[in-house]
Formats: sequence, structure tokens, C-alpha cells
Amino acid sequence: MLDRPASIPEDYIEIVFDIVKEFSGWRLDRFIAHRIPRLSRTRIQRIIKSCVFDETGQLLRPNRVLKCGEQIYLYKMPPDEPPVCREFSVVFEDEWFLAVDKPPLLPVHPTARYYKNTLTALLNETYGEDAPRLVHRLDSETSGLVLCAKTRDAERLGKGLFAERKVVKQYIAVVRGLVSPPSGRIEAPLSPNPHSFIKARMWCGDPDGLPSLTEYRTLAQQGDRTLLLLKPRTGRQHQLRVHLDHIGHTIVGDKLYGPDESLFVDYMSDGLTPQIISRAGHRRQALHAASLSFLHPFTQHRLCIETPAPADFGALFDISPFAGSDFFCRQQNDIP
Repeated sequence: MLDRPASIPEDYIEIVFDIVKEFSGWRLDRFIAHRIPRLSRTRIQRIIKSCVFDETGQLLRPNRVLKCGEQIYLYKMPPDEPPVCREFSVVFEDEWFLAVDKPPLLPVHPTARYYKNTLTALLNETYGEDAPRLVHRLDSETSGLVLCAKTRDAERLGKGLFAERKVVKQYIAVVRGLVSPPSGRIEAPLSPNPHSFIKARMWCGDPDGLPSLTEYRTLAQQGDRTLLLLKPRTGRQHQLRVHLDHIGHTIVGDKLYGPDESLFVDYMSDGLTPQIISRAGHRRQALHAASLSFLHPFTQHRLCIETPAPADFGALFDISPFAGSDFFCRQQNDIP
């Protein structure tokens, strides 16, 4: 572990990057741009020249070639972070795992805009050196279950379960329009959208994209909206959001895959204004990670953890019929 260099102020945030094989041979500036995509190229160059070090404390240059197995230390000014709900609840805990109910709009990992207001930071504040480590992640706007590991073995085995698709995940979402048929499968490949000027936007228009499968079932319909139970069989980036947009039923509140790209551009420029909320239909994407089920790697018992939809869903839909004990765990075999 590198001691803080004398040139770095005490309040600067330390970010440690472990360089894995995937990034071996990359230039440092390319790697930083990949890991913190919201930083401009000019700002990346400025940060590297004064605030990025190797394990020996050597200040690095932007063209430094990375090596597998090394650690890179980046120091940055603490941001003025937007306020978020910092309250999370523990839904399940045993000797090896901790499952928490993440509130909407709370990022799980540090980003260019958030450091202290993240689930990772809150776990560190709550548990100190023994803080559980995240086994998987959720988008910041998505609420619901996040599984954490309390030991290194649990982290390794837990991540393996997700990588091998041995975790059954169920979500609920409020979408635009009346979905028909009421249940089914969305099997469409995912890839970056070459026709969009928004780099993060994915689409289903490339037959050579990553194979992706989502199963769904309608829980209820009200007005011009549908409440869906979703089961992603693959775990692609933005999969549920893209698949629902692909069939013409965008998630209410989704600004990236919303009515048109100008909504996301205006949101990035102006923030979450009343006008943006009105256009999107909700202050955040109405997507909730409701349940996780897997064979416990230590006890060998089938474990199903669930959490009800958060209060803000009530502004969009009557969710009371689906708030009973074990509702989502009882639905596991009913999709599609």
C-alpha cells in the first residue's frame, strides 16, 4: 500500500486500480478514460501529470504502459456530491453473505460525481475494516437487492455464481404502454448503438451482438402503464432497459432510453429539473431488483432473498397486491 505522497492534500480521495490482464499494455490515459468516462481528455491529462502514482510513489506520465498485476494510485479532489438517500437496510445476513436493500439514486461504486455518497463508502463507514465487499452491482437509479461478501472465499464463490449464471434474479418495472402478450421472452442481441451520439447507449440492431435473453410476465395494468416481473437469463449491461425499449415499452423514468435522446442530453446538462421529471414520467427509472435466489455455496441450501418495491413506486402504480411475504420468491417458476 502506497503512503500518501507529500504533494497530495489530505482531503483528496485515493482511488486504487488493480491492473488485470485485460488492461495490460494499455496506455495510462486510455485506462483512466475507460474507468472514469465522464472526465474530459484535458482533465485526464491534468490529473495524471500531478495525481497518479505507481506503487513506489513515482508520478506517472499519460503514455505510461500498464502491466498486469500492478496497482495504480489516483488522487482527486473531493467532489461537491449531489444529495442522495444514504440509508440502506440489511435484508439478509449470515456468516458469509450480507444482502442489502439499496435505495434508488445511490451509486454502488465511486464515480466522477460521487465518492462518499456510494454504497461502497457507506459499507466502509458502517463496518470499517471488515466491510463486506460487493459481489455484483446495480445501476445507481435501480433500487433493490445487492449481495455482499463478508469473506474472501465468499466473494470469490459469490462472483462465480453470478458469472456462471447460477443466480436467479427477478426485477419489477413500471413500463409505458400495455404489454401484449402478457408474458413471453425477449431474445435479442445487445451491442453499442453506432447510430447514437450517446456513448453509453446500447441497442438490439446488430445480429452479431452479445446473445441476451429476458423473460417477463405482466403483474398488473393501470391506465397506459404495465407492471412487469422480469427475469434476465443473461446479465448484459442495461439489458432489461434495452430489451423493454426494443419491444416498445420503455421503463418509466428512464432518461437514457426514454422518448428521445434529447431527454438524456438535457438531463446531463441541466440535472434533474421538474421539467426533466415531467418528460421522463418519474424522477428515476422505475426498476427494482426484487429477489435473488441461489444455492448457498457453503450450506448447500437453496436461498431466496427478496425485498418489496420502494415507496416511490407507489406514485406510479398500486403495488399493494404484490407486497406480501415471500411474494417474489414464490414467482420464481412462473415466468414466462
